[in-house]
Amino acid sequence: MAAPPTPSPRFTQKVFGTLPDGQTAELYTLTNAHGMRVAITNFGGIVQSLQVPDRSGHLADVVLGYDTLAGYLGDTKTYFGALIGRYANRIAFGKFALGGRMYTLATNNGKNSLHGGNQGFNRRLWTARDASTATAAALELTYHSRDGEEGYPGNLQVDVVYTLTANNQLRIVYSASTDKPTVLNLTNHSYFNLSGEGSGDILGTELTLAARRYTPINAGLIPTGAVDAVAGTPLDFTTPHRIGDRIGAANQQLQYAQGYDFNYVLDSGGGALALAATAYDPKSGRELRVTTTQPGVQLYSGNFLDGTLHGKSGHVYARHAGFCLETQHFPDSPNHRNFPSTELDPGQHFTETTVLAFSAR
Repeated sequence: MAAPPTPSPRFTQKVFGTLPDGQTAELYTLTNAHGMRVAITNFGGIVQSLQVPDRSGHLADVVLGYDTLAGYLGDTKTYFGALIGRYANRIAFGKFALGGRMYTLATNNGKNSLHGGNQGFNRRLWTARDASTATAAALELTYHSRDGEEGYPGNLQVDVVYTLTANNQLRIVYSASTDKPTVLNLTNHSYFNLSGEGSGDILGTELTLAARRYTPINAGLIPTGAVDAVAGTPLDFTTPHRIGDRIGAANQQLQYAQGYDFNYVLDSGGGALALAATAYDPKSGRELRVTTTQPGVQLYSGNFLDGTLHGKSGHVYARHAGFCLETQHFPDSPNHRNFPSTELDPGQHFTETTVLAFSAR
C-alpha cells in the first residue's frame, strides 16, 4: 500500500478587522505538514497565534495576545507579538546625535523613547504578500517609513519575511535600506508561555542563555554604558535555571527592572546565525531554541503585566504570564559608542535573521 501523501504547507487569509481610518487589517495563517500553525496580521506584523505541539502531540497557542483587532488597537503598552521599529528598546531622553545633528524623538516611556515612539512599526499597516514555496508557507510584509516619521531621519524601506518551515521553525528575516543616514533596530516582541497562553505564569520555565555578559541599567532602565559579567549574579543563565528561581533576589538590577528586563550580550557577537537561548517547559515538554544573527537578546519576564488585561478567550494576563526573548541590537546604542553600531547609511543593506525552533521532549 502506498504511503499517504505528505500534506502541503498552507497559506490562508481572512479579514481581521477595520482600523479607525477605514483600512482593513488581514490575518494570515501559515500551516506546515505537522499541523503547527502561526497566524500573523499585517497590522503591526503581529504574531497573533502560534500553535505548537507538546510531548503528546497536542497543540496549544504559546503566545499572548488578543482574539480581535480591537484588542490590539486598545493596548498601547504591551506590544504583544508585534514587529518593533524603527528602534526596538529604549533611547535615553528621546535624543541621539548622528552626522553632527541632534535628533529628538517622542518620549513615550517616562523621559525616554521606547520601541519606536508613539506610532512605531507595531501600530502601522504593512503591505502583505504570499511568499510561500512548495516546501514552506511564508508571509512577506513591507513598510515604507517616511523621512521624519517619529523623528527618525531617512526614507526607510523595510521588508520582513515570516516563514514556517517543515521542521517546526518560525524564521524571521528582516531587511531594510535608507536614503539618509539613520539608526535602526528591529525585533519581534512575542510573549511566550510554553504551557499555553493563559495557563498561568512562566516562572517554572527553564532558561539557558548563550551570554556571559549583559548591559547594566540605571533606575530609568537605560544602559549605563558598562558591559558586565553575569557570573555570580542572579542574572546568570549560562546554565539552565527556572526563570522564577532567583527573580526575587536582593539585587539592585532586578529591583530596578522589577524582575528580568535586561539586554544580554550574546557570546556569538552577532553577524552569523548562532544559538541565543533555550527555553524548556517541564509541564508540556515544549522547548524553544532561539538562534539569531543579532548581537543581543532582551529577556523580559512580563513584570508589568498586572491582571488588568484580558487576552484570548478572556484569559487574564497577570504578572509573569509570559516571557520575551527579543533578539536585537543593544538599547540606547546611538548614545554609546562602545556598543555595536545601529547606524544605517545609504547604499548599505540591513539584514538580520532570527529563528524560533520548537520541539518537545
